[in-house]
Amino acid sequence: MPKMKTNRGAAKRFSRTASGKFKHRQSHRSHILTKKSTKRKRHLRGIIAIHDSDQKAIARMCPYL
Repeated sequence: MPKMKTNRGAAKRFSRTASGKFKHRQSHRSHILTKKSTKRKRHLRGIIAIHDSDQKAIARMCPYL
C-alpha cells in the first residue's frame, strides 16, 4: 500500500492543536487594509479553530500533520 499524499495547499494553511483539532489564520488580512476599520483588523488577528463539521475533511487532506 503506497503512502497517502498530503495536500500541500492545506498543509500550509492548517496546523494541529495539542488536542488534535486543526487551527488556521483568518482571511482578509493580507492586503487592501486601508479601507478596513481598525476594529475589523483587530478581530481578524487571532488564530481560530476549524469548525467541527470541517475537521474530518482537513484530516483527510493532511494525514501526517
